[in-house]
Amino acid sequence: MPDLSHYGEEAVVARLTTLLEAGPGILTGPGDDCAVVEGGARGEAELLKTDCLVCNVHFLPEDAPGKVGWKAIARTLSDFAAMGGWPRHLLVTLAVPPSCEMRWAEQLYRGMNKCARAYDCSIVGGETSSVPAGAPVMISVAGTGTARRSQVILRSGGRPGDLLFVTGRLGGSLRGSHLTFTPRLLEANWLVRNFTLHAMMDLSDGLARDLPRLAAASGCGVLLEKDSLPRSRGVTIEQALCDGEDYELLFAVSARTAKRLVPEWRGQFPDLPLSLIGSLTADQQPGLSGGWDHFGG
Repeated sequence: MPDLSHYGEEAVVARLTTLLEAGPGILTGPGDDCAVVEGGARGEAELLKTDCLVCNVHFLPEDAPGKVGWKAIARTLSDFAAMGGWPRHLLVTLAVPPSCEMRWAEQLYRGMNKCARAYDCSIVGGETSSVPAGAPVMISVAGTGTARRSQVILRSGGRPGDLLFVTGRLGGSLRGSHLTFTPRLLEANWLVRNFTLHAMMDLSDGLARDLPRLAAASGCGVLLEKDSLPRSRGVTIEQALCDGEDYELLFAVSARTAKRLVPEWRGQFPDLPLSLIGSLTADQQPGLSGGWDHFGG
């Protein structure tokens, strides 16, 4: 039987999720940045998300534990932003070898708490576990959030002719920004309150991998203007496409909406670039290649 590397991440996730049966109250199941279920308040939906960091995959042993903690929380918050929601409560699972220094663990939790409090959510519990000597440290964060049902943005709502925008700049995350990035909660909240967005997601695995996911979910192709990609200083177009861990927003809007959006964005967020990078098309075109694949397929 082939191992996971034979299939690649997309196929592994697809095969596993087909084994799941959805119960009542589920509005959006696997396949988006968060799951969406019926909320307690009228007109509200509840968002559910879990994410993890693994040493030597998402961070290095020598990285400052406070920054690792920030990233652990910020990754999860970025997914709430991508759905047009806001986080509320978080649970943390920490799996470390018994030889882990207490000071390292404390600084990790200080970094996590700093990020959570910066966005008005709370870490309310979790779990700790030992792992065998030599096994990598793993930090898992699960969270709940809320959004108005009318403002939940999925990956699947894009339409041919929609214009594609990204926030911020892409590429070069390994220089350190992958540990210190800002989850775009404020920006996403402003977007969904003021404009009609057809589709949105955050960029974690690189534009070259994530953009085809949004297009496929929407049943569209992509016309990408590579020369228009907003790049970090010293970054090539290829790196902007493939480095990953940018945690910027990628979203699709109508051309009519874009005319009003661009000048209002500049007035609201003058220090954060918003770049038009292409459009969705009716024709399914060959996908981009590159970006991060956890199973290397």
